[in-house]
Formats: sequence, C-alpha cells, structure tokens
Amino acid sequence: MKQIYAFETIEEITSFKKITDELYSKLEAYKKLLEDEYALTEEPKGILWTSEELATSVFSGVPIPAFTDKNLIYMSPDINKWRRLFICQLEGVSVPDIHKFYESYSINQLLIILAHELTHHSDLFLDEFDDERTDSIWFEEGMCFYLPRKILLSKGEFAEITAVESELVKVFKEKYGNHSLDDFGRSSYKGTLTSIMYDYWRSYLTVKELVEDKASGDIITIFEKYHQWHKQGRTLPLTQFFHAEFA
Repeated sequence: MKQIYAFETIEEITSFKKITDELYSKLEAYKKLLEDEYALTEEPKGILWTSEELATSVFSGVPIPAFTDKNLIYMSPDINKWRRLFICQLEGVSVPDIHKFYESYSINQLLIILAHELTHHSDLFLDEFDDERTDSIWFEEGMCFYLPRKILLSKGEFAEITAVESELVKVFKEKYGNHSLDDFGRSSYKGTLTSIMYDYWRSYLTVKELVEDKASGDIITIFEKYHQWHKQGRTLPLTQFFHAEFA
C-alpha cells in the first residue's frame, strides 16, 4: 500500500508524518495476519492521509474522518481532532470516566480505526464495496472492530473500550435504540454523529457476544455461520439467524 498525503499545506504533511509512519508500520503486521488467516487477498492501493475537514466535506459527507472504498483507505491522523470528535458524540451527557477516556484517546486506539478500514477488504465479507449493503452491514462493521481490537489491543485496552461502548449503548438506548440492528445502513448515516456511532457500538458488542458467548472465541465459526446465512438465501434477518441479543 502506498501512503498518499492530501492536506492543504506542506506544514500539515510535515506535522503528521511521524504519526502516519508509525500507524502505517504497525498496520503491516496486522495486514500479514489478515492475509494468512482472514482471507485478505487484495489490499487497497493506498492509505490517503488527510485532514478531518477534507475527509468529511470533500472526500465524503459522513462526519467520521475514516472510511474505505475498493482502492483507498481515507484517514485523518489528527489524534486531537479524533479526541474532540469522540467527546462531541457524548452530547454533553455527564459520563466523567468516558469523557476522561476520550480525552486521552491513545495511538493504539487510533490504530484500531485504521485496522478497521483495512479489515473491510477481507474476502470473508460477502458484499462488495459497490453493493447496496443494507441487510448485514452491522455484522461487517462489528467484526471490523472486533477483530483488530482482539488482536492488536492488550487485554486491559480491550476491556476498557468494551466497557466504554457498553455504557454508551445504555446511556443512549432510549434516544437512539428504537430500531433493529438489521436496519444499520438504511438511513444510519443521515442521522447525528451519536446516532451513527450508536449503531457501531451496538454492532461491535453484538459481534463480541457472538464470538465469545456463542462460539467460544472461534471467529472463523461465526464467519462460517454468516456464509451459511448467505447460502440459504438470507431468508431471515441476520440478527434472527444468529439469535443475537444485543440487536
């Protein structure tokens, strides 16, 4: 993968070069593992590093400065902007421990976002980038967080982010939880930042439940069941097929 820089000034490129090189280097080992164990057969052509503003207003209209398509991963490396974004998603709700967590959001957690985007390129996912992915997007999005978190984070870091997102689901359930997880992708990206993130949190927690509670930690078993659902014609919503409780 190439590293491509799309900033408005040379100074921005210079200021982010250290962190982009660090993230890129750390991603290499994860990429090799995806190739060896999780059917990454064709990697994207590059990572396009850019600013939060350009990512969300020029390259896309989604308020999250990281996304991928068939050829490129788009990503803001500005960890301070990510910290502000995640604090903003709290909508002013008083959750001091979570606020503190996001204030010190780490490079390792930022790496997970980048690894999330790379994981989308695994051939274990059945839908293509140009498909209208409306009936199983939660599974792909949840797995794209679960897999890198499980592999790249320490046990403490993994437990911490899981606790944070579990609490956020409880906090915002009444406001944003009145739809099935199977609806993720139909209109999710038209909502607020928090309503969008709510479905990401819920997707991750659902996949975690499936892997750890229903498959004794065997990720491939869950992928096999997902493929079975597809081969059977997707006759049931995927949450019903899995008997997913978080959905």
